[in-house]
Amino acid sequence: MRVCIDAQAAVAQRSGIGRYTKLLVQHLAPLRGDDELVAAWLDARGRGGGLGVAGVEERRVRFVPARLLRASWKILRFPPFDAIAGRADLYHFPNFVIPPLARGRAVVTVHDLSFVRCPDTMEEKNRRWLRSQIGRTLARADAVLTDSRTIAAELAAEFPSVAAKVRPVLLGVGEAMRPPEPAAVAAMRHALGLDRPYLLTVGTLEPRKNVPLLVEAFERLGAFDGDLVVAGMRGWKVEPILERMRASPRAQRIRYLEYVDERWLPALYGGAELFLLASLYEGFGLPPLEAMACGTPAVVSPGGSLPEVVGDAATIVRDYDPDAWAGRVSGLLSDGDARAALRARGIARAAAFRWEDTARETWRVYRDAVPVPRTP
Repeated sequence: MRVCIDAQAAVAQRSGIGRYTKLLVQHLAPLRGDDELVAAWLDARGRGGGLGVAGVEERRVRFVPARLLRASWKILRFPPFDAIAGRADLYHFPNFVIPPLARGRAVVTVHDLSFVRCPDTMEEKNRRWLRSQIGRTLARADAVLTDSRTIAAELAAEFPSVAAKVRPVLLGVGEAMRPPEPAAVAAMRHALGLDRPYLLTVGTLEPRKNVPLLVEAFERLGAFDGDLVVAGMRGWKVEPILERMRASPRAQRIRYLEYVDERWLPALYGGAELFLLASLYEGFGLPPLEAMACGTPAVVSPGGSLPEVVGDAATIVRDYDPDAWAGRVSGLLSDGDARAALRARGIARAAAFRWEDTARETWRVYRDAVPVPRTP
């Protein structure tokens, strides 16, 4: 079997779906057996680069600017992806949408239903695009992957005709995510300029992450002589979020780091007093799980799949209320025994999520989707 993965996000994005795609390819490769694995992407500007994963054939396609190709796909439904990327038995599209595809089986990953559940938090053009493409995508797909059982259930409820195609394949925690050594934390603090205790949140800065609620809660933590560290690339509708941080009476204690190189992430997670995520909706929720793997207790909202992912190994604040958040955070900061218990449960919980398992289950979906030729 020859499998081709649309790796555009992996070479164009450093976080989110790009990170998912890259990690998936890295862990699929060692499990391919006699199958072939191809990663294909557009390189309209001739920048080169690539994934550099052993055992993966890379197909860098020189083509017109991607926006023109997407416009052609939307209006003309041409050219088919397989004509660009080459022939394969199965194509995996890890970013919600299956483009025009003339031949081959198709698998798509639908990470969440934010365009249905919380459309106001999205860019309007992205919401319209997903809404316009989801019906055709689900009809064309031979299998639909989700990152959690929660999203699988939501997808089946929203689109009952595709329920039999939906396969939840949970994500993993990278091998580097483990409690860091003190020297690694010290080096990270020096490199990033973090010289006080800190509370941490990680994720693309956009409305769905609900960072203003954390700012309000932080303003109520007057007894905490530390910082609120916000790490994540700028996303859509970001300016009101930045303005809220700048306007805070504790603005001098709010550190916005933007994108943090992955080599610093374990120490950044592990050096925090607590990890906070007040998200309105998550398809999985990898950052709190990574924080737990690094030995930092997590405090999260009930948004989307977060309760499924963290289980009883994190504190879930059911109300989107800054006083409730401040109260729970303050209580944990003053209770070393409670933090120690959460730390132990968090490390154990995170250990159950492995990218090897994600890749193994994904290969199973691929092989189930491609019929085995009958022997004459």
